[in-house]
Amino acid sequence: MTEPAITPDLIAAHGITPDEYDRLLAMLDGRAPSFTELGIVSAMWNEHCSYKSSKKWLRTLPTEGPQVVIGPGENAGVVAIGPDADGNELVCVFKMESHNHPSYIEPYQGAATGVGGILRDVFTMGARPVAAMNALSFGRIDHPKTRRLVHGVVAGVGGYGNAFGVPTVGGELRFHRSYDGNCLVNAFAAGIARRDAIFTSAAAGVGRPVVYLGAKTGRDGVGGATMASAEFDDTIEEKRPTVQVGDPFTEKRLMEATLELMATGAVVAIQDMGAAGLTCSAVEMGDKGGLGIRLNLDDVPQREAAMTAYEMMLSESQERMLMVLDPALEAEARAVFDKWDLDFAIVGETIPEDRFVVLHRGETKADLPLSKLSSEAPEYDRPWTPTPPPAPLGTVPEMDPLDALRALIGGPNHCARDWVVRQYDTQVMADTVVLPGRDAGVIRIHGTDRGLAFTADVTPRYVLADPEAGGRQAVAEAYRNLVARGARPLATTDNLNFGNPEKPEIMGQFVGAIRGIGEACRALDMPIVSGNVSLYNETDGTGIDPTPTIGAVGLIDQLSHAIDGRARTGHVALLLGGEGTHLGRSALLAETGFEDGAPPPVDLDAEGRHGRFVLDNVALIAACADVSDGGLALAAFQLAEEGGVGLTLDLEGLPALFGEDQGRYVIACTMAAAETLMEKAGAADVPLSMVGQFGGAEVRLGRAVGQMADLSATYRGALADAVA
Repeated sequence: MTEPAITPDLIAAHGITPDEYDRLLAMLDGRAPSFTELGIVSAMWNEHCSYKSSKKWLRTLPTEGPQVVIGPGENAGVVAIGPDADGNELVCVFKMESHNHPSYIEPYQGAATGVGGILRDVFTMGARPVAAMNALSFGRIDHPKTRRLVHGVVAGVGGYGNAFGVPTVGGELRFHRSYDGNCLVNAFAAGIARRDAIFTSAAAGVGRPVVYLGAKTGRDGVGGATMASAEFDDTIEEKRPTVQVGDPFTEKRLMEATLELMATGAVVAIQDMGAAGLTCSAVEMGDKGGLGIRLNLDDVPQREAAMTAYEMMLSESQERMLMVLDPALEAEARAVFDKWDLDFAIVGETIPEDRFVVLHRGETKADLPLSKLSSEAPEYDRPWTPTPPPAPLGTVPEMDPLDALRALIGGPNHCARDWVVRQYDTQVMADTVVLPGRDAGVIRIHGTDRGLAFTADVTPRYVLADPEAGGRQAVAEAYRNLVARGARPLATTDNLNFGNPEKPEIMGQFVGAIRGIGEACRALDMPIVSGNVSLYNETDGTGIDPTPTIGAVGLIDQLSHAIDGRARTGHVALLLGGEGTHLGRSALLAETGFEDGAPPPVDLDAEGRHGRFVLDNVALIAACADVSDGGLALAAFQLAEEGGVGLTLDLEGLPALFGEDQGRYVIACTMAAAETLMEKAGAADVPLSMVGQFGGAEVRLGRAVGQMADLSATYRGALADAVA
């Protein structure tokens, strides 16, 4: 097949700027690239793979700590979590990554393959996945596309995760007009492995076989990484072929085969074929090991006829891996994949030269300096302008407290997530201790009395108003979510969703958020160990609200000390952290049409003190919730509703009930425990006050009275009513 001529239009269609093309020509000593080389460079130098707009700022994030085993740069991050029953040191392997663009184009497959990709990131490291989460952002509930997107994405997440066999234990869901033209699908997965059995992707040894593993290569997903690095416009439907198609049953077999293969000792290095498929996996393995790679595409397993070198190098067909093999163990390795009925094909070798050579049908289709494709990809210091200070909060409308509560729990953003959660398998593997829908999900570390807690959070309306404060708050809320379950926060993964970084105001949002995130991670000892940047989330020039999602993992040393999320009759309500005063950018005002004012300030010293107080006193706390969206009223209502009891709060006024001042928790406990906690709080200089009690059949907010049964029906049914 004759390759197309390299023209300015073709170069632009590959997302390569004139300056970058000049850089490519210099790399090739002045000769024009082949069509396959143009595709390879397009894949490796696009935003999705190279992080060319964000690398400068990502380097400023804290990534180290005594708990960190492997930080950013591998398929996933790794933290220590203590020994198993036999004394082997265990680690938690986890990461969060976006599949935003594909999910907007083709919701079911986009979301499903997002789940599949993040699971591969985990088991490629040698860890068996034990938990999944997702953070989903959609447009207005009444937008003509929203219902289809919600149904497709939720079905895709559940369809893949359920069939693969991993419990979905948490996540978040939001609706806002800024996502009308660009939904966000952020997928998280975590696994557990022995510390001495972690595998990485750095190739080693010259002349070693490069082996293709898993499913066959097709034309689905060709150019997907480049598509994910561009804005949407009215040609969106033409991009449908760039969305991959997933098969969770093949992925399950691939995981079992991969983990069995690792036990043979045959694996020198291994890499998931994710974005840019064979191109990115081969280049990254070679670059990390300081080696070159030669591939012969004649040997690549293919499921479609007459595939070109360009198509094979850029295909993002799912359920595939690339491995550098110890040649002495080839027979043992091949036998494993034959048993699982998966492809095992030697498609190349490692070479000493710094070259990436691609052969097909007796011709050299690409011959590029490998290191310049990866570690020497373009890097930009984009111009940025700080986000101007938000206007002061205007007059807050008068509202009955119960009407305010109904506005929150009757809207799609703050009602129960039952309609979504019912579509996920939350208890497969039988280690789920706390189900999704609360501050954090919890699983048992199998064979031990310890647990892991997982959460994902961000408040985009805060980040939009003040990116630095919003970045701090995202980390602080993730910290509180873990603490509220009795978990000691360990580390974080970030999924940084923003608009077009070539616009200085968008780049300013990114820079501010990174600064806030970094400050909070340092202060709260929650280093970033993995993550993903998703830029160009825009349609027709309109970008999403900045959404830097923070995923976090915490350790519960004894599951008997995990804190419940249910209040009981006779419990008193304590407020840790002081009475609310701040309504700016609050959920209540947003639900009633007022997105004004500054977000609440975050005192990181206070966050740490208050969190440590909760963790030091878990034995006295029956139930606990972080106070965030909706303030004290919503947090206390959720504790009561989950326990099937009524609620009385003695405080009056919207700021006290619905203010979103940070660093706060609502605690349910016995009166005797409350007295002890009050005494301890006084000694620790931690503000703690009794603000009400749990029990009965009514909800009393000051002098306003309603029936819990009626409010619960609204809370439990609102999402299904909106989207079903």
